[in-house]
Amino acid sequence: MQRRFTDYLIISFKGLAMGAADVVPGVSGGTIAFISGIYEELIDALNNINFSLFKVLKKEGFKAAWAQLNGNFLLALFTGIGISVLSLAKALKWILEYHPILIWSFFFGLVLASILFVGKQIKTWNIPVVLGLIIGAVVAYYITTIPSIDASDSSWFLFLSGALAICAMILPGISGSFILVLLGSYKVILEAISGFNIKTIITVGLGAIIGLLSFSRLLKWLFKNYHNLTLAILTGFIIGSLNKIWPWKNVLSYRTNSHGVKVPFLEESISPLNFEGDNQLIYALGLMILGFLTIFILEKLGNKKQ
Repeated sequence: MQRRFTDYLIISFKGLAMGAADVVPGVSGGTIAFISGIYEELIDALNNINFSLFKVLKKEGFKAAWAQLNGNFLLALFTGIGISVLSLAKALKWILEYHPILIWSFFFGLVLASILFVGKQIKTWNIPVVLGLIIGAVVAYYITTIPSIDASDSSWFLFLSGALAICAMILPGISGSFILVLLGSYKVILEAISGFNIKTIITVGLGAIIGLLSFSRLLKWLFKNYHNLTLAILTGFIIGSLNKIWPWKNVLSYRTNSHGVKVPFLEESISPLNFEGDNQLIYALGLMILGFLTIFILEKLGNKKQ
């Protein structure tokens, strides 16, 4: 595929959006990749990292191996993701702490619109596809109701967290950051990124690489053999995840974490009219609409490039 510099620049901007989404618990970078038209190319490129690639590198040289890898695409995309994660970690941490309703409202609108986009990719509807949609929604909803466990900063646990989170991050609808919240390692990793803790970043990164290369092969096989059913399950995942990112929550119980800080343990989604405090309804609705419209802008960019 012949691409110009501006094409790769747009791919990097899509990477920026993916990175921003991956930092926020409840929003999936895979959803951004899907709606921006690069999801299946990403899965294909990751599957090119295998033993045959090293054979090409040995026999034909770096240039041939780089072309087989689709290296320019991956470099542009992961450059955007890396810049986004490193630069936005502190900002998003502050916004989530001081303006949670507004940031969740924007992402709720974004994810709501992505349901329509991903769902319309399903070409044939039948009983297995409908069941896949329902099962995906139920599983994702159940995951959003699981209380998080306490944090651990051991190397093996952070490695495992990286591997599990990256699998979720490339699945539309399943948030890798939320998996980290459930595992109790979200704050540890976010603080490591904010403070440039190299040891933790490398440990989590190695886990992410192993998980990414392994899980991408399964995804490619599913898309090749069960395309409609896979899309239906992914759409269900996105529907079920809406519970997690609903902006207005009522805390049912708290727990004290390992740092002695009191944090929410169980929460339930409630109507903004029943929310105790400033529900910021007008601003929240405006940001929901903005998030919803953002999807259609990304969709147009994706369709244009395809």
